Amino acid sequence: MDWLTTIAVILDSTIRLSIPLLCAALAGLWSERSGVVDIGLEGKMLVAAFASAAAAFVTGSAWAGLGAGILASVLLSLVHGFAAITWRGNQIVSGVAINMLAAGVTVVLGNAWYGQGGRTPPLEGAARFGDLSLPFAKAMREHIPVLGLLYDEVISGHGAPVYLAILAVPITAFVLKRTRFGLRLRAVGENPAAVDTAGISVAGLRYGAVVICGVLCGLGGTYLAVSQSAGFLPQMTAGKGFIALAAVIFANWRPWPALGACLLFGLLDAIAIRLQGVLLPGIGQVPVQAIQALPYLLTVILLAGFIGKAVPPKASGQPYVKER
Repeated sequence: MDWLTTIAVILDSTIRLSIPLLCAALAGLWSERSGVVDIGLEGKMLVAAFASAAAAFVTGSAWAGLGAGILASVLLSLVHGFAAITWRGNQIVSGVAINMLAAGVTVVLGNAWYGQGGRTPPLEGAARFGDLSLPFAKAMREHIPVLGLLYDEVISGHGAPVYLAILAVPITAFVLKRTRFGLRLRAVGENPAAVDTAGISVAGLRYGAVVICGVLCGLGGTYLAVSQSAGFLPQMTAGKGFIALAAVIFANWRPWPALGACLLFGLLDAIAIRLQGVLLPGIGQVPVQAIQALPYLLTVILLAGFIGKAVPPKASGQPYVKER
């Protein structure tokens, strides 16, 4: 049973490591489906991580931290929306500016407020999201050999943000495919002129998508600081926003394939962590730097192999100018 336990532990790590990617990927999917390219996912998650950790430390409540993280991320999303939608600015430049702003502001404020090199004080007790034990998890582990172990180790025992992020996948798929708002949003990303002709506000729909993008980035950033870690660390997003963009392209802007892509990246990351310090036959001990580079290497390989098949929304990245 040792091999089964090892597999269960790796799968558990896969889920934990894929959640920030999933939140950012869904956020990018919402934004780009409306025609707004957002490469500032990294910056929004970083700001949300800092705001959530600071608020959780002050209030002693992880849920207050989640609210603060979402609020900070939404405000930054609205800045991007104001630049890209209202003023029809270059969306790539706006996203880069948000990433640079977030990287600098979080360190400056963290150092000014706490004097710990940009870090926030460690979070304890109710200031962190604890692991939730799902019903019958322990009983199933004792009485059902394989499925019980997987249910208890892999599915159960995660913080609330994990389940909220996974729940966001079917909600996103349903809203985009089955609701009037979702269909209009997709139409805006394909042909905004037709939507405008029907008397529907193109800017309003795009701002709605940008706000949803901010909420999801806020959830991902909060998970990093208040659930996965015990506080904020400078640059703790570590490129996850950019990997999430690769997952969106790989998934062809669809929610369920995006979940699969994020789990794939998380699995590789979990295996890489497991391989650290392991001696491989004929190779020896693999350098830590090479192992840490594996997720990014996979990103390049997937984009090189599948980017030709990915078809983005036709109006993606194109500011809409209403015809008079």
